[in-house]
Amino acid sequence: MRRYTAAVMLLVRTARALRAPLARQPALMTRRAATTTDPLYVTTPIYYVNAAPHVGHAYTSVACDAAARFARLDGREATLVTGTDEHGEKVEESAAAKGVEPLEFATSVSNTFRELADSFDIKYDRFIRTTDADHKVAVEALWKRLEDAGQIYLGSYEGWYCVRDECYYTEGELVDGKAPTGAEVEWRAKEPSYFFKLSDWGDKLIELYEKEDILGPKSRKNEVLSFLKMEELRDLSISRTSFKWGLQVPGDPDHVVYVWVDALTNYLTAIGFPNGNWEATWGGATHVVGKDILRFHAIYWPAMLMAAGLPVPKKIYAHGWWTKDGQKISKSLGNVVIPSELIDDYGLDATRYFLLSEVPFGGDGDFSRTAMLAACNGFLANAVGNLCQRCCSMIGKNLKGSTPALSDLTADDTALLDSAHALADAMRPHMDALAFNKALGEVEAVVRDANRYFDNQEPWKLKKSDPDRMSVVLAVAQETLRCIAISYQPFMPGAAAKMLDLLGVAEGDRDLAALRRDGVAAGTVLPKPSAVFPRVEDESS
Repeated sequence: MRRYTAAVMLLVRTARALRAPLARQPALMTRRAATTTDPLYVTTPIYYVNAAPHVGHAYTSVACDAAARFARLDGREATLVTGTDEHGEKVEESAAAKGVEPLEFATSVSNTFRELADSFDIKYDRFIRTTDADHKVAVEALWKRLEDAGQIYLGSYEGWYCVRDECYYTEGELVDGKAPTGAEVEWRAKEPSYFFKLSDWGDKLIELYEKEDILGPKSRKNEVLSFLKMEELRDLSISRTSFKWGLQVPGDPDHVVYVWVDALTNYLTAIGFPNGNWEATWGGATHVVGKDILRFHAIYWPAMLMAAGLPVPKKIYAHGWWTKDGQKISKSLGNVVIPSELIDDYGLDATRYFLLSEVPFGGDGDFSRTAMLAACNGFLANAVGNLCQRCCSMIGKNLKGSTPALSDLTADDTALLDSAHALADAMRPHMDALAFNKALGEVEAVVRDANRYFDNQEPWKLKKSDPDRMSVVLAVAQETLRCIAISYQPFMPGAAAKMLDLLGVAEGDRDLAALRRDGVAAGTVLPKPSAVFPRVEDESS
């Protein structure tokens, strides 16, 4: 479902202003302030089946997975949905070029996105496809709501059309005979089209975004508000007759539903709309998208929802793009970052960690092997893995592998333990704001404090001079590591589970509430220590 921001602006500018008399508009539907105990419904964009998955798709999916995992560990109900957008002229043409039916083509590409999700350990509740039978029902229901509200009318359209951008352009907007995005265009003679009265909703959208904290990060909110205040919204063409691969417009089989109306409705389809108790889940709707499709989600989608008398999402958050070594990622430059190769080269957990810790989630990020190695070796292997190995090894060698008791604590012991036990509270506001790097920064601070504590206490010397004190230091280190491992579960589920196993933490004691409960019972026998984060070889050295 990734397309172009420029296309959105130009589509809004150039859609023909065919306006019917103003229909009665539903009242602006707001929502009560959400709390961190409410259910969470987090969605990735449904990815368009015109190309293979890339690192951007992995980035979005891992972020949504981490948000859902954290919520579940925090005792909240959480639903995660991802999937594929499979209709439209581009898919029809690509299928024809390969000599296969559109559904066969779409299925083959959709499977690659499902494999991406599975390979990155994304625990989705549903993988939705816009070719699913219940999606047709949901799209028809939304269309009917808009129709009943007087928000759809039949008109006509003509102009320069770009298949790749799914967008019409005026003569003045072409650049050297091409779309502003560089894609080819072709002249489309006048054709009938159904229109959505987007022009009715500009002021309502401004009111919504100035009143409610829905759009993030702040820079994207400002971008959307600036656009809405500077540009008059024009009615949106929401059907096509020039191709057949799509959902038929209810009551008019000559038209197919515009792919963005089709695609955006998936967020409702996935939770059972229009049947069942979908409203309860929709209350926590959080859409995570790339910045290139923000306006589709921040203008078209809320306008359609309000026009249909439905609540808007709780949050719409647009993250940035990835470059590689400071250059735009493209096939022509030969610098495409292939998700499966990242896992092969660095491991799944280190890759997930890097993607969410390297940059603020709303900004652009740069992938480099130097930065990746710093995360893998400089922090995960050296700071986290090495501390776990040292602590568990000393317990194994000096305490017969049995967990020591936490007793006779000093001020230094208590200070470290207090910060470790408070990790969930420290991370929670960052996770609610989708500030993953800040949440991970809270854990990193405890990791670094724990390493300083271990080095300053020198338990290897205490073995001879004060074995009882050595036992306490190792108990404090083990307890701190327990809290660190619990906190890392949303981000590095595999590595965190291995750490928790090594530290003797029972399966039922791994939620965030366990941070405030007693740790591993004294006398618990630990398994033989092993490396959690193996070092990655630097090929340049």
